[in-house]
Amino acid sequence: MSTGKVVLGVLAGAAAGALLGVLFAPHKGAVTRKKIVRTTGSYANGVKGKVKDLLDDITEKFEQVKEDISEFAEQKMQKNGEPKKEVKTT
Repeated sequence: MSTGKVVLGVLAGAAAGALLGVLFAPHKGAVTRKKIVRTTGSYANGVKGKVKDLLDDITEKFEQVKEDISEFAEQKMQKNGEPKKEVKTT
């Protein structure tokens, strides 16, 4: 089986489990909805934090790669006897 099918199966199983959990919940609908909102909010905050960390890591690595490429280009230009040019970064 491909990874995509496995992930899709896991997500479908989680959705079905959540639906059954809500349907057979021992609490009234209003209480269940409040619990769902509370839980969803905490998960959303966790996901936001993880996405922010991921973007920060990607940005940091991108900046490092830009610096490495600039240094490499300068070294190659100096070895070839060409005058050193200023590299503009945006």
